[in-house]
Amino acid sequence: MGYSIDEGTVKSLRKAQKNEITEHHIYLKLSRKNRQNSKVLQQIANDELHHHNALKKYTGTEMKPNRLKVFFYTFISMVFGITFGIKLMERGEKNAEKVYAELGEKIEDFRRISNEEDKHEKELVAIIEEERLQFVGSMVLGLNDALVELTGTLAGLTFALKDTRLIALSGLITGIAASLSMSASEYLSARTEQESSRAMKSAVYTGVTYVFTVIFLVLPYLLLSNYVLSLVITILIAILIILIFNFYISVAKDLPFRQRFFEMAGISLGVAVISFAIGYLVRIFLGVDI
Repeated sequence: MGYSIDEGTVKSLRKAQKNEITEHHIYLKLSRKNRQNSKVLQQIANDELHHHNALKKYTGTEMKPNRLKVFFYTFISMVFGITFGIKLMERGEKNAEKVYAELGEKIEDFRRISNEEDKHEKELVAIIEEERLQFVGSMVLGLNDALVELTGTLAGLTFALKDTRLIALSGLITGIAASLSMSASEYLSARTEQESSRAMKSAVYTGVTYVFTVIFLVLPYLLLSNYVLSLVITILIAILIILIFNFYISVAKDLPFRQRFFEMAGISLGVAVISFAIGYLVRIFLGVDI
């Protein structure tokens, strides 16, 4: 080989080799399930197989794929999108990339693998076409508006009405009406810049995201009789939705997570606190007792 590799590095290479063959099978499965991006995914799968074979020369071992990882990342990719699944998987390759870079200074095989991991595959992933990522802006619009408007509405109604059924009814009517209004507004806005079919898809993504957010936020009021506990759980659900959605966006679109999460959570919770205070004051000044 011309360069001695210590046993610790060989162990790291075996782990990396197992990852390579595992990812080969993941990309291969995805290429069969996604015709639109089949060629790109097949090319990445071939690269991963070549990396595995190149590493075998140094480890002297034929590795088998991690079947659980193959199932997990294939499932994640089919549910949340190929781009998200791939980028989430690639996040776990930092140690292998470090080993490749270090050995690449002395061995040509590792220099080639390192370059392919760093540039070639990332370029291929970047050209994967996925409809849902083209409408992320519409999803953000629906989610943001639902979180800010409905969290505030439910907080205001909680102390104004003090009845979980009435609060849930009012929240559902408000939320569904608002989702239809938001979808129509998004369609008209998008229609000025896009063709009608694309504008309609944009409106649907906005409306569906809005409705699902409404359902999750109202759910505690339908299941519980304590209105204060319902409000607390609704706020926790809102924070969880913000957390999950921003994690998804940060991975799929390579955007900063922390800043976006705190900004979105701060706005939603700020509006909820103000609305809660308004509901309490309205109840006192109007002398409403339900």
